[in-house]
Amino acid sequence: MLAALRGELLERIVQNSPAFFEQLIVDLLVAMGYGGSHKNAAEQLGRSGDGGVDGVINEDRLGLDRIYVQAKRYGPGNQVGRPEVNAFVGSLVGLGATKGVFVTTSTFSQPAKDFVKHLAQRVILIDGIELADLLIEHNVGVRSYRVVEFKRLDEDFFAEE
Repeated sequence: MLAALRGELLERIVQNSPAFFEQLIVDLLVAMGYGGSHKNAAEQLGRSGDGGVDGVINEDRLGLDRIYVQAKRYGPGNQVGRPEVNAFVGSLVGLGATKGVFVTTSTFSQPAKDFVKHLAQRVILIDGIELADLLIEHNVGVRSYRVVEFKRLDEDFFAEE
């Protein structure tokens, strides 16, 4: 059932526009707690000629550090290779950034995964399966259908010392 939902999510994401995908990634990061709880936590950057960065989000509510985002909406079987990841890292260097997240609906090649392991910048690669899992976990693009809650006595609450 989870695999089917993952597949549906990725299929719908690929059907939507690149701008929708970029906003989805920023929405996910906000749902994960980046940027704090205020309304302007995320700033959309995805414009043509955006310098290889699709979005930027404050890591915390005060904006002490920023995370730069690159989003590639690729179909199944179309891997993101080292050249694309290298270009993103180059953009990070140009912006003086230390943290980046590269997200794709497909997968990353092994050379791309190996490349980010030894960088001065911290770059996280999120492939389609991990993206779908994060969307499900943080309720972005999905809705709970049926929730069953069971309650029991909290023994710790009633324990007197």
